[in-house]
Amino acid sequence: MMKTLFHQKGAQLDITILETENAQEFIEEHASVLNSSFKEVSMSDIMRRKLEESNYIFSGMKTFHELNEAFPSLLDENGNRKPFEQFLNDVRKIDSKYNSNYLRAEYNFVNSSAVMAAKWEEFKQYGDRYYLQYRTASDKRVRPEHAALNRVTLPISDSFWETFFPPNGWNCRCTVVQVRKSKYEATDHDEAMSRGDAATGKDTRGLFRFNPGIQQKAMPDYNPYTIQKCRDCDIAKGKFSLAKPFIPDNEVCAACEILHKCAADKAKSQRAIERTHYLHEMERLLDEKVKKEADGILLNIGFTKDGNKHLYADTFGRTHVVTKADLKNLAKYLENAEYIESSTLTHSRKDNLVHFYYFKVKINGSWVRLNVAKKVETYKNGRTYTSYFLYSINDILE
Repeated sequence: MMKTLFHQKGAQLDITILETENAQEFIEEHASVLNSSFKEVSMSDIMRRKLEESNYIFSGMKTFHELNEAFPSLLDENGNRKPFEQFLNDVRKIDSKYNSNYLRAEYNFVNSSAVMAAKWEEFKQYGDRYYLQYRTASDKRVRPEHAALNRVTLPISDSFWETFFPPNGWNCRCTVVQVRKSKYEATDHDEAMSRGDAATGKDTRGLFRFNPGIQQKAMPDYNPYTIQKCRDCDIAKGKFSLAKPFIPDNEVCAACEILHKCAADKAKSQRAIERTHYLHEMERLLDEKVKKEADGILLNIGFTKDGNKHLYADTFGRTHVVTKADLKNLAKYLENAEYIESSTLTHSRKDNLVHFYYFKVKINGSWVRLNVAKKVETYKNGRTYTSYFLYSINDILE
């Protein structure tokens, strides 16, 4: 990357350097290090993708600052361009600062954010059935201001969790657990907010005043490499349509816009490749038939192209248990499934679906519901054709 910087011309850094192949490789390599911190953390595919996009933007902004800091080193004290070897030697301290000293703390923070984002995703499935309770590590290393938050107990819907969900500091080891409402009383909201303010009072940037699960980001928009206006910027939130026309008024904003566009193009391309791959794997299901009894009727259940697309889409929201890699094995899971019940339509449809049959099966250690649709098509000659196919999947909350 420094070779690319060495060939820069002009009196200031050309922001478009971030779009070059060398810079993009460097950004993605840095992001991959951060991503590796939560490789083993279980979460939905969409949450993982969002956190990885967040790491890409963060890594890009960090790269921009590193390049900006290294740019003046191109010239010596007389204003003459240095030989490459001298320039490279001079910027090694900058590289060490950003990619050794800072990276260690950032890696740990991203790991903590990802763990808590996964927890939030799990908590959401239960709604307000349980309270959430703040817990410290309960040892001598706990900061006094964090100790004050220990045992704060509130419903998941309380706004306290939008701001003071861990991590609440560098190397913060705090966590949140679900507790029974019958066992614990809820903390007064104002008291909880007061404790939270005290715990993060030194955080002038608000770096630790965010919920990684709600924002689906490992790093908040306003961090050591961005500016305060990033908190409310539509570009930072990925809302490009709302941000038009957007004219950056500083280098940070210009860099941010470039990186978000690169991230959007990268994500769009990756999603298309991923979708094609998994739907191709599911094509073998189109030749599968599974016989299941329901309400005294023997159903000959198959798979359809449209149904497979719907099943693929379910892995983004309706189920956190079934992974995309599991989709190709749905016929086997259906064979082992246990019938639960059936239901008529709750609203009129235009796709000729008239009834649903529900089966349950354990996948990856958790119960999910397989929803089989009954489709009745009427031809012009008045004859009808009835078919059954696997239509959707959703998790069963235990």
